[in-house]
Amino acid sequence: MAMIRLENLSKHYKVLNRSEGLSGALKDLFSRDYRIVKAVSDLSLEVNAGEIVGFVGPNGAGKSTTIKMMTGVLKPTSGLLTVNGRIPTKNRAQNMQEIGVVFGQRTQLWWDLPVIESFKILRQIYRVDQSSYNENMNIFEELIDLKALYSTPVRYLSLGQRMLCDIVASFLHNPKVIFLDEPTIGLDISIKSRIREVIKTLNEHKQTTIILTTHDLSDIEALCKRIVIIDKGTTVYDGSIQKVSSMFGAHRTLKIQLPPAEYLALDQLATSVNGHFSQASAITMEQSEEGWIHFTINQDEVHLMDVLNYIGHHYPVHDIKIEEISIDKIVKNIYEGGLA
Repeated sequence: MAMIRLENLSKHYKVLNRSEGLSGALKDLFSRDYRIVKAVSDLSLEVNAGEIVGFVGPNGAGKSTTIKMMTGVLKPTSGLLTVNGRIPTKNRAQNMQEIGVVFGQRTQLWWDLPVIESFKILRQIYRVDQSSYNENMNIFEELIDLKALYSTPVRYLSLGQRMLCDIVASFLHNPKVIFLDEPTIGLDISIKSRIREVIKTLNEHKQTTIILTTHDLSDIEALCKRIVIIDKGTTVYDGSIQKVSSMFGAHRTLKIQLPPAEYLALDQLATSVNGHFSQASAITMEQSEEGWIHFTINQDEVHLMDVLNYIGHHYPVHDIKIEEISIDKIVKNIYEGGLA
């Protein structure tokens, strides 16, 4: 039996079409002019015990709504949803006892209490027996030097330290499923690597099923063998992360900004780059505000440094940025047949 099962899951909202102005506000008090917003539509998915699945998509794709239904916060409009054989909204207390949740910008720890006191409170809330608690704390201390943080109030922890403690807290009661929402957001490379190692080790040791939502493709590559990409509430890809990496791992986005006096040269710059490189299909361009132009480059066909050297030789570059391809662009490429 799958640990998590979604079958034709949908969540629709009825939203009032509001009118403008004071008279419109008064009119809306009696209005029945509604529209239906489909946050999630006929989503089907199965996740086996012990899997780490990357659950990703652009903003507004329906990820958060789906996670809230899995945790029992929201009730589906239609379809079947079970977590560990239970319907979350009908068995909310039992479901909450067997899941853990980590949100990148929020904490489940008590802000003014030392870290160890937060762990002790969570132990009481989840009714973890003393021997299991001690065993888990020993495992965590082997992975992370937690003892140095025990006496520190949560409010004095750095973002990276707090995220490590939140992840420990989510595993404290031996949950069957953990939902990680942007666990490495805003962190530097070294602490990201440490958090990924902790998640991976705990998953292997405890066989915990993990659903990871993130906009950082490197998190998915480091932790997941399987990735589910959704957009507009439906699945657009469910399969191997290796296939996504092979298709898009060589892509990078080169962002170039010209001085204000050269803004009018942006169109000329795009045309010039496209004309110079014979593999024009390997470079896509998008112009943005404030003098920036974005080049998404497939490095299997065109080297990013060749494009950068060409631009630097012909134009007065004011600033540059180099980024991995975004989830939004991956979704766009999938729609265009990139993983067909």
